[in-house]
Amino acid sequence: MRLSKYNKSLGILSLIAGTLLMSGCDSALLNPKGQIALEQRSLILTAFGLMLIVVIPAVLMAVVFAWKYRASNTNAKYSPNWSHSNKVEAVVWTIPILIILFLSVLTWKSTHALEPSKPLQSDVKPVEIDVVALDWKWLFIYPEQGIATVNQIAFPANTPVNFKITSNSVMNSFFIPTLGSQIYAMAGMQTKLHLIANEPGTFDGISANFSGRGFSGMKFKAIATKDDAEFQQWVAKVKAAPNTLNTMEDFEKVAVPSENHPVEYFSSADPKLFLQVINKFKMSHGKMDMPEHEGMDMSHAASAGAEE
Repeated sequence: MRLSKYNKSLGILSLIAGTLLMSGCDSALLNPKGQIALEQRSLILTAFGLMLIVVIPAVLMAVVFAWKYRASNTNAKYSPNWSHSNKVEAVVWTIPILIILFLSVLTWKSTHALEPSKPLQSDVKPVEIDVVALDWKWLFIYPEQGIATVNQIAFPANTPVNFKITSNSVMNSFFIPTLGSQIYAMAGMQTKLHLIANEPGTFDGISANFSGRGFSGMKFKAIATKDDAEFQQWVAKVKAAPNTLNTMEDFEKVAVPSENHPVEYFSSADPKLFLQVINKFKMSHGKMDMPEHEGMDMSHAASAGAEE
């Protein structure tokens, strides 16, 4: 009896402690700051709500039935020969089937509408950023501004951002949770991601795919400036940095594995560096062309690079 009371008290304390600890948690997926993330949150909450239509009644019935048919309740109806009810069968099959059909249609439409490689509709000119996953840091190249950074990016709020993503090493995953979709980065290949921030702020970016011992420190900051003028100030700050990234030799120095790498700026960067990183894996296999694949349409650019 004493042990039972002890276990009960321990369970209550664990529940209270867990509640207090979880109260400080902030789910980035449920706190969106971009249009893509808003749509994804809507999909998550809709699916969650639909599943509760089955879960809540099941939990309530488990409690109600256990109480109603407890041993001490002699007034409960006893039906030892009951085995089937068409009404019960109709309910327990029809409702889940309808929910599954609705979720299937919703998921089909949402996944096509939120396809990562699909450009966002906007009257504002997008910011182009090339992303290279390194061990264990992120290299960002701005081909139009001619600059590059490590573990930090910036772009104006309410402006689409077009990411082209590859890896210089193992497969990785590029993810800014509060802005939306994650996408994989693979050596010798290019994937695309289109995001937009609905408000100014600084958002956490991570690697969502384990890639070695420095994986836990492979993080970056995404800064959404309030307007283009503030973004240009950030660009000017980067251009004032002493380091440059104009050759593959410069790139290979940056690509040396490092853990918890600090933010680094490069005042000048070769706009074709991203393509050269991809092509070096193609050259190792004796070819320069890219496979034709949705989200990896680099064949034309690769051939252009080969001709040069």
